Amino acid sequence: MHRVLCARRLSRLLALLVASVTVTGALGQHVVVSSEGPLHSIGAAIRQAQPGDSILVLKGVYNEPTILVDKAVTIIGKDFPVLDGKGENQIMTVVADSVTIQGLEFRNVGVTFVEDRAALKIDGAAFCRVEDNRIIDAYFGIYLARTSFCRLSGNTIQGSGLTETRSGNGIHLWYSKEIEIVSNEIRGHRDGIYFEFVEDSAVIDNISESNLRYGLHFMFSDRCTYHSNVFRANDAGVAVMYSENVEMVGNRFEHNWGSAVFGLLLKDITDSIIDDNVFVKNTIGIYAEGANRNVFEHNDFIENGWAVKIMANAQDNWFTHNNFIDNTFDVATNSRHHSSRFSKNHWDAYQGYDLDRDGYGDIPFHPVRLFSLIVERTETSILLLRSLFIQVLDAVEHTLPSLTPDTLADEMPVMVRL
Repeated sequence: MHRVLCARRLSRLLALLVASVTVTGALGQHVVVSSEGPLHSIGAAIRQAQPGDSILVLKGVYNEPTILVDKAVTIIGKDFPVLDGKGENQIMTVVADSVTIQGLEFRNVGVTFVEDRAALKIDGAAFCRVEDNRIIDAYFGIYLARTSFCRLSGNTIQGSGLTETRSGNGIHLWYSKEIEIVSNEIRGHRDGIYFEFVEDSAVIDNISESNLRYGLHFMFSDRCTYHSNVFRANDAGVAVMYSENVEMVGNRFEHNWGSAVFGLLLKDITDSIIDDNVFVKNTIGIYAEGANRNVFEHNDFIENGWAVKIMANAQDNWFTHNNFIDNTFDVATNSRHHSSRFSKNHWDAYQGYDLDRDGYGDIPFHPVRLFSLIVERTETSILLLRSLFIQVLDAVEHTLPSLTPDTLADEMPVMVRL
C-alpha cells in the first residue's frame, strides 16, 4: 500500500548487514573506560584499540578534546555516560568505516558561525551506526558529510537555540547516499532533519517537533523515502525543494500554525508520490509551487486553514481518493487555468446528490471558493470570513459557478468518507 521502494530498501538492509558482520564478527578485544579507572579517556582508548575492538564507556562525565574515531570500533555507553563539550568544541568526529556509537549522552556543543560544529560528525565514512544516544544542547546534533550506507536510529536530540542563526540542525546530511534515519526524536533545533544533495535514503518513524524552522527540510535530494513520521508544531512546517522521485507516505503533519507556515511546502518537485498522509490543523496543509507530475492520494486534510494551495505553475498533478474535512478552504489557487486534476475525492462541503447510487455525486464539485480568490489577491479580506456577505457570495457561486476555475473541479466526488 505504501509504495516503498523495495529494491532500494533491500539493498540498504543488505549493506548494513554486511557492515554489522564486519564489526561484530571479528574476534575483537574489549576496552573499558571509566572516569575513575586507569583508562579514563575515550580518545586514549581508541588509540589503544585495534580495528574490530569494542570500547565500553562506564557511567561518568568525560571532558576531552574532540574525540577522533579513525578505526572500525564499537563504542558503547553503560548508563549513558556524558561526553561534555563544555560549550567549546565538537565532541566526536568519525572518519573510519564500520563504526558503531551507542548509548552515549553528548552535551554542550557551543555555537560557532565559522564551522558546522556538531555533537557527532561522520565525515567521509561508510557503514556506520549511531543508535540509542542522547544529544542535549548541541549546535548541530548528528552531522553526516560524504557518507554512505549508515543508519541513525533511536536517538533523542534536544536543542536549546532561541533563534535560527544560533541553532544548527538536529540531523544534518550533506552529499550522502543510502542513509537510514529511523525512530529518532528531534526537538528545539533550526531544522529537525535537513538533507542537501542526498540520494536513495529513507526517513522512517521519526518525531520532529517544536523546531525553530522546519521539521524536515530537504533540497536537491532525489529518490528518497519519508515514511510514518510525525512533523508537529514546527515554526514553518516541512519544506521539500528541487527534488524528484520522492515518496512521502504515511506521515502526520500537525499543528504547524503561523502567517507563513505549511504542513508541507512543495517547490519544484517532480514525479513524486504523496500518499496516505494526515494533514491536521495546519495553516496550509499542502502548498505546491512549480510542483509537476505528482500524485496525491489517500490523504486526510482535516481542520486546516487551507487544505491545498496549488499555484498556476504547478502542472499535471493528480489528486484522488483524498478526504477534505472541516477545512476553512479546501483548495485555493492564484489562477483560473490549471492542468492539475481532482477526481474521486470526498468533500464534506459537497451538497450534491447521488440519484443512481453508485457512490459518486451526480454533479461536479468546485472546491475553489470565490472568496478564496479574493483572499489570494487581498489578504486582509479574510476578516470578512464569517460575515453575511461571504455567506451570500458562497451561495451565489454554488448556484452559478462562473468565476472559480472550471479545470479545478472534481467530476466524481465521493459521497462518503474514504
